[in-house]
Amino acid sequence: MGEMEKENKRQIRNTKIQGAILKTIAGAGLLSVALLAPNALQMLKVFGLDKKYLRNKITTIKNSKERLIHGGLVECTPDGFLCLTKKGKFFLNRIEYNNYKIDKPKRWDKKWRILIFDIKEQNKQMRDLMRRKLGFVGFIKLQNSVWVYPYDCEDFINLLKADLSMGSEVLYIIAEKIENEVILLKEFKLKK
Repeated sequence: MGEMEKENKRQIRNTKIQGAILKTIAGAGLLSVALLAPNALQMLKVFGLDKKYLRNKITTIKNSKERLIHGGLVECTPDGFLCLTKKGKFFLNRIEYNNYKIDKPKRWDKKWRILIFDIKEQNKQMRDLMRRKLGFVGFIKLQNSVWVYPYDCEDFINLLKADLSMGSEVLYIIAEKIENEVILLKEFKLKK
C-alpha cells in the first residue's frame, strides 16, 4: 500500500471518528469526556466504525477530540463535558444537509482537482449520490466517473469519502493541465 493511500485511510478514519463525536454530542447535547474512554467505544459502532478503525483507540479518539476542540467545533466545559459550539453546529448541519460549500480563493493556483471513482453497479445508489453531491458543490463532469474542480477541495473529498464510507473506490488527483481545458476554463470563468 502506497503512502498516499495510507495517508488517505488515516484521514478517512479521523474524519469518521470526528463525525461520530460531533453526532453523539449533537444527539446527547453534552458528552462527558469520560465517555471517550476505551471501554465506551461501543457507542461509536453505531456510526459505522468497526475494530479496524479503532486499533489505536485511545490515541485516535484523543487526537480527534483535540482537533475538534482546536478547530472550535466543540468545547470542554468546566465540569468535564464536551458540547458543540455554534461553529460545530453549523459544520454538522453543512455535512448532514448537503449544504457544504467549498471556499474559493481569490486567485486560482492554475491546478485542476480531478476526482475519479469506480463504484460497482451493486452500489448504484451510492454512485448516484456521489454524482449529485459533486454537482451540488460545483464540480463539472468530464465523463461519468471523472469530475473536475479548479480549487483545493481535499477537505470536502475526505468528508465525502467518510460520509459515503468509500476509500479505494475514489481517487483524488491534482493536475496542472488537462487536454482541451479551454472548455473547463470557460465553464469555471477562469483565465490561464
